[in-house]
Amino acid sequence: MNGIEWHVDSHGVGRIVLNRPEHHNALGREAAPALVRAIDEVLADPPRVIVIEARGPIFCAGGDIREFVKAGDGLDELVGEILDQLLPAYLKLAQATCPIVTVVNGPVGGAGVGLALCGDFVLASDTMKLRTGYAAIGLSPDVGASWFLARRVGAVRAQQWLMLSDAIDAQRCLAAGAVDQVFPVAGLNAAAQALVQRLCASAPASLAAMKRLSLEGPSLSLQAYLSLEQQLLKACARSVDAREGTSAFVAKRAPQFTGR
Repeated sequence: MNGIEWHVDSHGVGRIVLNRPEHHNALGREAAPALVRAIDEVLADPPRVIVIEARGPIFCAGGDIREFVKAGDGLDELVGEILDQLLPAYLKLAQATCPIVTVVNGPVGGAGVGLALCGDFVLASDTMKLRTGYAAIGLSPDVGASWFLARRVGAVRAQQWLMLSDAIDAQRCLAAGAVDQVFPVAGLNAAAQALVQRLCASAPASLAAMKRLSLEGPSLSLQAYLSLEQQLLKACARSVDAREGTSAFVAKRAPQFTGR
C-alpha cells in the first residue's frame, strides 16, 4: 500500500517494509499514512519482535524532496500535514514493549534516520551511509532523528553530524555507536534473522521490562527507578515464563517461553 508493506507472521514477527525503491523509499504525502497504518496494525497484533527493513539499495532518503519543491510557499503546511500523522505513530513505535530490529541495508538520511535509529538493535550493511541532510536544504530535524541520534552517539557529536550534513560511513557509525553491527550486504538479512529468532525465544515480559527501564530510567530519580524496577520484577515473577525459566536453568536445558 503506497510503498509500505507489513504483516505479522505465525511466529509473532512483525515486519514493516519500505517498498518505494524507485523513489529511494522517501516518506511523503502518500507513504506517510501507509506507514502510520502499518505501525498501528503491527502493534495491534501484538508481535514478539518488530523488524523494519527496506527494498532496494537505499534504506530511506528521508522526506520526498520533490514534493517539498512542488509545495513552494506551502511547504510549512505540507510538513505539518505529514508530521501530524507520523509523530504519534513514531512515538508508539519507539515505546513498543517488544524489541525493534532495524535492518539498514544502505544509505539513510533525514526522516529515515529517526526510523532507522529507533531500533533497539540497528544492523547495517557495509554500504550504509548516514547523512542527516537537514542543514543542506535549510530545514531542521524531524520525526525524532536528532533525539535518537543523540541517544546513540551523544549530544555533541549528534549536533555536529546534523550541522555539517556529512555522509558518515558504516564503520564510522559503528565506532560512534549509531549502529550496533555491520555486515556485508549478502550477509545482512541472515544476521538479522538470527537475531530475530534469538529475541523470539526470550520471555516477552522480561524484554518489555528491560525496555521500559532503559527508556524511562534516565528521567527518574534513583528512588523512583528502584520502585519501578521492583514493580516490574514482581510482575515478571508472577508469570509462567519465570517458572519455566528458573526450572530450565536448574535443569540445564533451554527454556521454552510462551509469553504467559
